[in-house]
Amino acid sequence: MNPFVFHFLLLGVGVGVLYFGAEWLVRGAACLAASLGISSIVIGLTVVSLGTSAPELVVAMLAALKGNSDLAIGNVMGSNLANIGLILGVTAIIRPMEVNSRVIRREVPIMLAMTLCLFPMMLDGALGLGDGVILLTALALYLFFVNRTAAADPEVVHEQYAGALGEVGAKQKGSDGAESRSEVRARDIALVVAGSLGLVIGGSAIVRGAEFIAVAFGIPDMIIGLTVVAIGTSLPELATSLVAAFRREADIAVGNIIGSNIFNIGLILGATSVVTPIVTVPQVLREELPAVLLLSLLVLPVTKSAMKVQRWEGAVLLTTYVVIGGWLFHI
Repeated sequence: MNPFVFHFLLLGVGVGVLYFGAEWLVRGAACLAASLGISSIVIGLTVVSLGTSAPELVVAMLAALKGNSDLAIGNVMGSNLANIGLILGVTAIIRPMEVNSRVIRREVPIMLAMTLCLFPMMLDGALGLGDGVILLTALALYLFFVNRTAAADPEVVHEQYAGALGEVGAKQKGSDGAESRSEVRARDIALVVAGSLGLVIGGSAIVRGAEFIAVAFGIPDMIIGLTVVAIGTSLPELATSLVAAFRREADIAVGNIIGSNIFNIGLILGATSVVTPIVTVPQVLREELPAVLLLSLLVLPVTKSAMKVQRWEGAVLLTTYVVIGGWLFHI
């Protein structure tokens, strides 16, 4: 087979395997945790949130370990751009969404603060161990704060994680039938194992395919990370947001997008830079990071207008995403 065709197929198959791996991991882990008596709050704040960011984590970690920092940082920057401009924009165009004030008061400012923190961290040309510890600590404090809020008001968790928790409840009800509890747990463990393997295999395939394409066509790794890899690893967020919008559960759609951006910065860049330094070229500070900050700032006026993301506002986000893409790629 032609090597170009093979690596394009490898990239596409990797995205598919990555998507299903994340889906199986979330379902299996959430159901297993519920069957073991772990609270829905803990499930929502850990398993569900981590699940949608798992593809980006695997790709960034593998790329950084192979010395390909451009692909790792490009994947995170591109995913955050795609989450707001592409996913939130397209979702709002398909179905306008009312936004809970909690998202505006809490998640959006935290997303902006964590994005701004990256500027001084990248001034020395790399995200190192210290930077990673700071990012992971900030994420831990955020999760602690949300956990305290959710414990005082459990409705918060059910609003943000209703889709996943609903699946857990349905599966628990179904387990009262022919299947024994041990059989259900065995199936959940199998899903977790299969999902984890899918993430590793899919992530490896994406990194290998993307690197070959970048070298063969003379495309910078940063651009590959910002486009193909970023959009591919954002499929879980896209699927979750579209389903939530059609179910008229706007808080899940918006909360999923904003929460994913927070996890991308705090967990993915944090964990990856703790394991191995991420070299950041000056272009990231000049172009990619300001672009992410600009789109992040647009979320505030969009979500505050009548507490609703309307179709024309979705169109503005999508248009801005396309324009930023043209600017980043110097079209």
